This record gives sequence, structure tokens and C-alpha cells, in this order.
Amino acid sequence: MQLEVLKKAYEARSKKTNKIEKVKELKNPIEAFKQIEFYAKNGYDSIPDEDKKYFLKCFGIFDKDGLTPQQFMMRVRVSGGHLNALQAKKIGEIAKEFGQDYIDITTRAQIELRYLHIEDMPSILKGLDEIGLTSYQTGVDNFRNIVTDPLDKDGFDNILPSYTLLKKIEKTFLKNPDWISTLPRKFNTGITGSTSNRCNIFGHDCCFVLAQKDGIYGYNLYLGGRVGMIAKNADIFLASETEALQAFGALIDIFKEYGFRDNRNKNRLHFLIDAVGMNVIADAIRKSAGIDFATAGDTVTTTAANDTQHGKVQLRDGSFAVQIIVPSGIFTGSDLIKVAQLSEQYGDQEIRFNVEQNIYILGVKNTQELLANDFFTQYKNVNSPYLNNLIACAGTEHCSFGVIENKRDAIAMSEYLTKAVPLESGRIRLYWSACVKGCGTHEIADIGFEGCKAKVNTQTEDGVHITLGGKIVSEGKNGYTVIKSAPLRFARYYVESLALEYKKLKQKHESFEKFNDRILLQYTSAYIGFYMQLQAYLRAKKIDITLDINSVLKTGKNEEFELFELGRKLYYQFAKAEAYTAYDRFTNENKREKLQDLRKIVPNIDENLASMIFKMLETEDKRAVVFSELLPFISLAHYD
Repeated sequence: MQLEVLKKAYEARSKKTNKIEKVKELKNPIEAFKQIEFYAKNGYDSIPDEDKKYFLKCFGIFDKDGLTPQQFMMRVRVSGGHLNALQAKKIGEIAKEFGQDYIDITTRAQIELRYLHIEDMPSILKGLDEIGLTSYQTGVDNFRNIVTDPLDKDGFDNILPSYTLLKKIEKTFLKNPDWISTLPRKFNTGITGSTSNRCNIFGHDCCFVLAQKDGIYGYNLYLGGRVGMIAKNADIFLASETEALQAFGALIDIFKEYGFRDNRNKNRLHFLIDAVGMNVIADAIRKSAGIDFATAGDTVTTTAANDTQHGKVQLRDGSFAVQIIVPSGIFTGSDLIKVAQLSEQYGDQEIRFNVEQNIYILGVKNTQELLANDFFTQYKNVNSPYLNNLIACAGTEHCSFGVIENKRDAIAMSEYLTKAVPLESGRIRLYWSACVKGCGTHEIADIGFEGCKAKVNTQTEDGVHITLGGKIVSEGKNGYTVIKSAPLRFARYYVESLALEYKKLKQKHESFEKFNDRILLQYTSAYIGFYMQLQAYLRAKKIDITLDINSVLKTGKNEEFELFELGRKLYYQFAKAEAYTAYDRFTNENKREKLQDLRKIVPNIDENLASMIFKMLETEDKRAVVFSELLPFISLAHYD
């Protein structure tokens, strides 16, 4: 029955196939890989277009001719973010020799090398192979790098070591011709056996999440995560490695056979689930695997790690994992070699990347000696709360999809906030995506940024959509938009408004995520976005009034009520008197009473503010009822 439903859904979407599916029919991807030696000898122009545009990407080799002429990016698979010192040194040497010493740490805890030439590709691939690393299947319609807890098996909060299972899952598809470029779309997998979520565990197509049922620790299966969409519980409990492998094998067979191949924007696993329902997918997994898997247990991965606030975390053997903050993941080969050397000198030669683009050195017994090294003058062990958990994807410098530069934009904002609103403690996850594709996972950030274009005085310039309230705890949650198309040059001032509120109102040791739950979620997103811009305007005009974001009464998220209440508060701040003598919910009780213009009672009041407040409080048939009507009064464009 389940297979019939899947078949019908597939047939309904099979009237046409997308262009990439037609490209796939041209050759077996291995043919392109075998030609790399030939291309290296004969140069860039000897490479056919289909190999540049698609087939070489199957092996992590991306043509970047449009950005850096006749040069390539290579994505190196670092399984679970686990790397040893020997491997780290070799990657660093490759970056120095062939890639202008540049490295990006990615949000899937792996490495991207840039500025590579086809002539050097055989040497690079050979070097990676010698240390047990590969770039296979790190692009296009393949199984991407599997992520896990970087402290797997070593951390006190790790209950079920999962890296061994990760490698077994990886073995089913890696370098297997049956699985190279045969999927309808890319496929992301995450696995964690820890109570703390260090790997964005609910953000993947397939998620194995620590769970307990009937006293047994195993994994709940969550499916269908992608950019802008948290994975959903499939109501399947996997009680052993064998069951997890069987379930994964069944799932990928189903996706390969029934996944949609028409519109690439709607071909991820999520859309197949959406078409047939999770129950059908779960039953099909059971039938295909030949196992009647138990229903879901209690999900145990429910907390966020706080390692970044402390810079180190004790491991089970008494040693420490010591972190290195790498803002936006921008790194160098030379520095990766230094990390390897530090790991050899002070640690156990084990290095980990995490999904927030930072690094751990494991097995450190004398943390003081390690942290006294000059390396930590450039890369902090604990940076400011605005830099500790910063994520930024590639952006326009390295990605053709990017709308804004992104990486340095993210660093610039965090550095500005560090000076403008210093915090002694706190946790704020700032995640930046350069475009709607969301590779910076902005949708699950405390404060997220999605690159876009904005209009300022009829001119188009770089901008960001700003979101709040994403979660990685419990089962995860996507954020909500508070400001759309904010000019990038003003965005820092808007976020500064929020940082000031967090600093002023937060409780001891309260993260921004909890601050959002306690205060911000009591109000509409429109109010929060307007308040951010209003406070930026007040600071720009040097207008000092006492106002907190929670000064407005809780209105049950009624925007018209919030608007009127804020107008009342502003009026009182300037006039030192109420706008009206009595109120009936969010209007004046006495309909005959007229609002007195602030310009007549407050000398030298800002004209824009006076007009705006009047618009907020005048008679019901004339006043503003949504905050967007008021934004022109407080635009920073007139005062930049």
C-alpha cells in the first residue's frame, strides 16, 4: 500500500525532468574523474562544459571561473569533523602549496580549499588519499558530509558513541558507483548520541537523535530537514547500530527510487514526505528494511552546549577539549599546521571541527600552557559573545549564488557590537546566509541574517532580512522575521538596539534564546522590528529617553494595541503627561477629547518623532494601525 502511494506521487511529478537530470544521462561521473590526469596535462580549456558544470562537482571539484578565472574550489570530506594531526598538517600544506594558503571551515564541519588549478589536481587528490581523506561526493546530488558531536565518545554528555556508526553509514555509499550522482538531490545526514546538540541535529534530511525507550538507548529517526525546515519525528526508534544501518539503507533506496526529479527547488526528501505523509514514509522504511521498528522513544538530545562561554570542556579521561574561535570559518593552511603542532605538543593529536566553524584540540592536560601560546593572540579561546557562535557561509567572493559578501560583513557587525554593547557573559548565536539558499543556517539562529537587496532613496544596495528566535534545543525551531530588506549598513544599529535590551534585561547566565522566550515572544514580530529601528533612530539623533522593549503592556500580540501603547509611552516620555485622560483598551475613552500636538508643548522636539507619535495616537479613523506605516518617520537613510 505504502509503495503504491509513493509510486503515484512519483508519477504525478514525472511528466518532465530538470536539466541536471538530462546532464546526468551524458556519462557516468567516474568517466570525468578518470580524465583529471588528462585535464591536468592539457589545461583548463580541455575540460568539457558538462564536467565543469556538474560531473567534477560529484568529486568535490567546483569550477569557479566566474569568480576566480580558471580556478577551482575543492570540498574535502572530514567525516563528523574528526581530523588527526597528520591529516591537518597535510591539508595545511596543500592549501599553502596550491591554494594561496586559504581555507574555509564549513557549516558541515569540513574543509574547502580555494584558488586551485586543474594542473595541480592530481597531486592534491593523491595527497589527500595518502592520509585517508577524500573529496568524493561532497557536491551536487550526493550524500554530503555526515555531521556528529565533535566530542563524541569523549564528552561527559555523550551517552551513545556514534562515530563508529557514522563511518559504517558512510561506507554504504562513499566511492560506491551505485550512489555517485544517482540521488534526485543532495542528502544531508546527522547523528548524535549526546544530550547536548552540538551539530544542528534537527537540520538534516536524515537525523539519528539520541533517544531512550524501555530503558534502552538508541536513536529516534527524524526526517525532512532542510533550509527553512526542521526535520520531523518519523516515529521510529532504532535500538542498535544494525537497526540504524537497515533504516538508513531502506530510506535511501526509497529516496533514490521515488524522489522527485523535476523541479530542483522541490526535490529534497522533505517534498517527498510532504507529498505522501510521514506515516507512508515510515511504513515504507519498515517494509523495505524488513524490520518492524519500534515507535519513537523519548528524545534525549534536548539541550544546547555551553562550551563556547568557557573555552574548554572536561572530557571523560580528565583531559580537556580546548576550543579555537574562527570567526566566519576563515582560516589558513599555515594556521591549520600550527593547530596540528599544538595538538601534538599539548593534546592527543585529535582535532575537531564543529558546525559553527570553530575548532577543538582534544586531549589537553595542561590548558594553561596551551593557552599561553602566541597562537591564541590571533585566534581567541573565548571571544566576545558576538563572535563565539558566529556562522557565515561563503558569500559573493566565493559563491555565485551570494547576494552579499557575508563573511566579512558578519565579522564587521560582531566586532562593532563587541565595542558598542560589551557583554561580560551571554550567548548569542549570529548566523549569516549570503542568499536565500541558507547555507549559513540563519533560520535556526538567535539572530539570523539572510542576504538580499535593499532600497535606500531609490538606490539598490546590499541588505539583509533579520530573523529572531531560532532554536537548536528540544526538537529545534525556525526563527521569525522582524525586519525585511534592512540596508546592510544600517543593520548593525538595529541589532545594537536588541543587544542593548538583552544586556539591560537579561537574567544572570541567561542566553539570548531564553531571553527571546521570556520577553520577545510576548510581542509581535512587527513591534520588535519597529522597536529595533526606533531605538537606532533615537541614538542617531542623540535623543535620550527611558524606554525598554517590554515597556509596552502585553497585548496578546495585537499589533494595533501594541502600536497605540507604544505611542502612549513615547508621548509621556516627551510631554510628561498622558495623551488622553482615560482609555478604553487601545483608544481614548472620551471621543470628544482632542490630542494635543507635541510640537506645541515640547520645545525643539524632533519633527519626525512628533509627527509619528501623533500618527500613533490620533482618532481611530485616522491613526496608524500597523507599524509599517510609521517606518518612514524613523528611516536612518536621511541621517547617514
